[in-house]
Amino acid sequence: MNRRQYNWLILIIPLVALAIWVDVSKLITVPNPFNSQTNLIYRNVDTRLGLDLRGGLQVLLEADLPADATISSDDLNVTRQILESRANALGVSEVVMQVAPPRRIVAEFPGLQDPEQVIASLQQTGLLEFVDIGSQPIAEGTIIQTDFGTSTSATTTETPASTPATPTDTPTSTPTTDPSVTPAPTETPAATPTIYHTVLTGAALSAVNVQAASLGGFDIATTFKSDAATTFADYTGDHVNQYMAIVLDKRVISSLIIKSKIPNGQGVIEGKFTQDSANTLAIQLRYGSLPIPIKVVQSRSVGPTLGEESVRRSVIAGIIGLLVVVIFMGLYYRLPGLIADAALITFALICLMLYKLIPVVLTLSGIAGFILSIGMAVDANILIFERLKEELRAGRTLRQAIDLAWKRAWPSIRDSNSSTLITCVILFWFGSAFGASVVKGFALTLALGVGVSLFTAIIVTRTFLHLVLDTIKSAEHPRWFGI
Repeated sequence: MNRRQYNWLILIIPLVALAIWVDVSKLITVPNPFNSQTNLIYRNVDTRLGLDLRGGLQVLLEADLPADATISSDDLNVTRQILESRANALGVSEVVMQVAPPRRIVAEFPGLQDPEQVIASLQQTGLLEFVDIGSQPIAEGTIIQTDFGTSTSATTTETPASTPATPTDTPTSTPTTDPSVTPAPTETPAATPTIYHTVLTGAALSAVNVQAASLGGFDIATTFKSDAATTFADYTGDHVNQYMAIVLDKRVISSLIIKSKIPNGQGVIEGKFTQDSANTLAIQLRYGSLPIPIKVVQSRSVGPTLGEESVRRSVIAGIIGLLVVVIFMGLYYRLPGLIADAALITFALICLMLYKLIPVVLTLSGIAGFILSIGMAVDANILIFERLKEELRAGRTLRQAIDLAWKRAWPSIRDSNSSTLITCVILFWFGSAFGASVVKGFALTLALGVGVSLFTAIIVTRTFLHLVLDTIKSAEHPRWFGI
């Protein structure tokens, strides 16, 4: 075994150890030696199961526009991306959203059973406005009216003064003084609600980030798009020491005082923010503007009963398939086959590790893709071993036969796996474009499996072969190699 093979072995052993650690864990933590209160690594690596395996909530969203309104596919896709990003950022993990043209979005929330919690988080993702509120702040949570989307452009609307009565020649009657007659109560006119002016909407933002404040705590840095920066600069210059409110779905989430003109479209929201409150506000700013309004038209809970049965059967099918492959390789290829079985176990451990670290939300179709990738991993080994037997029959030494078998089998392995990867890319694009998450899950797990199978066939199997067989003379033990 040469130095290069030893180097690969040094890589493979820690990789397998890491894979076993991740596969058997639900939470990975590495303490910080410099600060006992923190961790260098803190990551949840529990297996993520999809809606069909775990149960959860499925919500049907629709554009809240007239039926004859034209909705572009770009606006619908951007809306889906914003909703998905906001739902994930708010802690609704593993959410899957698919566009259902021409005006609907299907959202899936595995593991969640509370419709009100999920729907509330989606309905928050509406219209974000930067509103001029004058010289007095408005308490957070207050619902206000703005002029966005209307022809009103004034900052506020005042109650119109009453119109004086027009004099007439008709004499007025003398008021009665009879105490038995009760005068009619005078109706107090309803006050006209204040309508505030919207300076900009969330669509004008290009970046929102949380940063540490100079005196402790956290601030929020905002950057406006170039076309909105001029408007923002003019407004802040004309309203120094006045207040601007950040409003989400007509509800005030923050009132800010303008300290100076902001000429370059880059501002800092200062306040007594903790890291959590700053992140929450940044999420609302970053994902608070939708190209089209959305309403929830249907929500339903999906039970996990079918999923549990499907997982059980899938696990049984995977175990049976793996055992059949292991037995076949051992019986047909003898000692090299047993080495390939060790490489196949390495393949399975690495795949599961990747699924948990990325993470990949496993569905029935995703499990099917993984099982199929097991066959692809074995296929590469079969090509190598058939070439190995031919080289041994031709009188090559075992070391020469291993190297020649790999070199001559590599073009076939490369071409077959490349065509599979191209197909996976096409399937993934198809699933993304047409909202077919079943196809996307299958394509993703199959592509990951093919990639790992290339590594195990080219590197792991070859290294194991040299490790075990370099000291064995094949001519003395032909049956060990099936020849």
